[in-house]
Amino acid sequence: MVEQVRYGLVGAGMMGVEHINNLAITPGAVVTALADPTRGSLDGAKNALKDRADGVAVFDDAATLAASGRCDAVIVASPNFTHREVLVPLFDAGLHILCEKPIATTIADARWIVDRAAQSDKVFWTAMEYRFMPPAAAFIAEVKAGRIGALRMLSIREHRFPFLPKVGDWNRFSRNTGGTMVEKCCHFFDLMRLITGAEAVRVYCSGAMDVNHLDEDYAGERPDIIDNSYTTVDFDNGVRAMLDLSMFADGAENQEEIAAVGDQARLEVLIPEGAIIYSPRVGFMNPKRAERRLVAVDEAALKAGSHHGSTFYEHQKFNAAVRGAGPVEVSAHDGMMAVAIGAAAEISAREHRVVEMSELGF
Repeated sequence: MVEQVRYGLVGAGMMGVEHINNLAITPGAVVTALADPTRGSLDGAKNALKDRADGVAVFDDAATLAASGRCDAVIVASPNFTHREVLVPLFDAGLHILCEKPIATTIADARWIVDRAAQSDKVFWTAMEYRFMPPAAAFIAEVKAGRIGALRMLSIREHRFPFLPKVGDWNRFSRNTGGTMVEKCCHFFDLMRLITGAEAVRVYCSGAMDVNHLDEDYAGERPDIIDNSYTTVDFDNGVRAMLDLSMFADGAENQEEIAAVGDQARLEVLIPEGAIIYSPRVGFMNPKRAERRLVAVDEAALKAGSHHGSTFYEHQKFNAAVRGAGPVEVSAHDGMMAVAIGAAAEISAREHRVVEMSELGF
């Protein structure tokens, strides 16, 4: 039998419900508490819990949940701009924490979280689901194993749907999200760091809000979030990476396409198709020798969320870390560095210039 872990959830919206659905199929996981000031979100979370909702305590805020003694671990899925405030009582109560990305909307808050996490002997895990999509994980493992030789170029494309509506429309404004390059793209900057095994030294981003949200008005205020961009990142080991983002490409067959090119071969992964394509160098005019295979994803994991099964696999690893049966794979520091690259990209896009990471203290 797997040791039981009692989970609290701060933030019971769409992502909170995805966590609930994945905890339901995680051995030894039991949800014991919810905190959210919005009644509609709490009702949605209770519906997701189904017959498991009986006995789950409901709180208005993180502080009362933290003080309840009902939890061993807490998932933070509240709006981005609330994370630092929410984390204070959770750190003070000595709880294990899985914090949704981005861990903060500013570098200063991210640094504070890193410092507090370092003072705790409990697990702090930044939720970077894209690492744990089975096709992406297999792709990363092959690059790391040297299948393409020495990695020289990395490109990531996400062509997808616009930002979804949120309670109070908080995600329409960069002051609440950190900006699209932080809110959405921290996933990809995290993947860049993971795959290259290096740190960013400079960032150039060309982006704008060209299609989405142009006719929206919130009490006389217009949204200010980037909906498309190209970002290039130079890493300190000489590898160059590029992100191609479009949030008005709803009809794309694959939402994510990642390609790594080494001195011996090219490797790409397509999601949700799940295909990994290996293309060795063959020389000019010689026959192509590409190999294509599909990476399977557990059907229950696919049904439990909208991140191609990744939230399920992430929870198995977080749960193991809480029980002392596995390592922390995505630290607070990892979360901070993804925010830092995103913040540099936001500055670059708005000021139309290259941003050195040293300007931001990295």
